[in-house]
Amino acid sequence: MVDKQKKGISPGWIVTIVVLVVIVFVVLSGVGMYNNLVRSDVNVDNAWANVQTAYQRRADLIPNLVETVKGAANFEQTTLTDITAARSAWTNAKTPEEQVAAANGMESALSRLMVVVESYPTLTATKNFQDLMVSLEGTENRISVERMRYNTAVQDFNTKVRVFPTNIVAGMFGFEKRTFFEAAAGAEIVPLVNLTG
Repeated sequence: MVDKQKKGISPGWIVTIVVLVVIVFVVLSGVGMYNNLVRSDVNVDNAWANVQTAYQRRADLIPNLVETVKGAANFEQTTLTDITAARSAWTNAKTPEEQVAAANGMESALSRLMVVVESYPTLTATKNFQDLMVSLEGTENRISVERMRYNTAVQDFNTKVRVFPTNIVAGMFGFEKRTFFEAAAGAEIVPLVNLTG
């Protein structure tokens, strides 16, 4: 009897095809994870840019506020100097960490200004001052919303950087955790206001 050779795919080819399919799957998964990390990283950058825009709006309101307050007789010059210095620190800050510190300084200076302004009822009654306060309040609300959106974007990105298997791709391509926007030290302490004179 003559042996007939079986026609078909040999076991060696099957192993090769399976290995190639696995390699293609791993590469495509890696590319997907990389692209997802890039999108999340860009989202964090975009959210930070929105925070910067809101802070810049606040910084742009400060000169008008200072000029309006300067008109009040005997107004404490140190308070105005502090707020002007805080605005300058924001303008000169380069890194996100420096900007956060400068923004916290600006918030502190504005809080002190608002406490001092309450001693000048004629100032708080002027239309210019009231309009500036409405603009400032709206800006503070925007800042709060944008900081929350930024922290959400950072949380999403940091989670992707840390979970398996995306953490392998993140490590290979140098993606590192981003910093959350945190409240300034002492922000939990309510300032004391003494209106008894």
